[in-house]
Amino acid sequence: MENNILALEERIVEVLRLVFDPEIPVNIYDLGLIYEINVDEEKNVKIVMTLTAPNCPAADFILEDVRLKVEGITGVNNVEIDLVFEPEWSKDMMSEEAKLELGFL
Repeated sequence: MENNILALEERIVEVLRLVFDPEIPVNIYDLGLIYEINVDEEKNVKIVMTLTAPNCPAADFILEDVRLKVEGITGVNNVEIDLVFEPEWSKDMMSEEAKLELGFL
């Protein structure tokens, strides 16, 4: 069961890398917007995430894209997204690839 959950978590990360903030040419996972991915034994998924700013104009679009893409994964039962703003996002949370893409390296 543990291997199935790990494989599902890896698949979730793969699809999260397909979600982009329309204003930033880097996916939300590499931007560091995903704080936690939790999968229980019933394959219910809870994602704790943030946005680059609390007043992000694309917030609804991004959250819906995350929900739809994760729900589309075979085996996922339910998806819950918890949008938080603490800790506050900073560019230090980005992957090296994201920093390079955006010119921070």
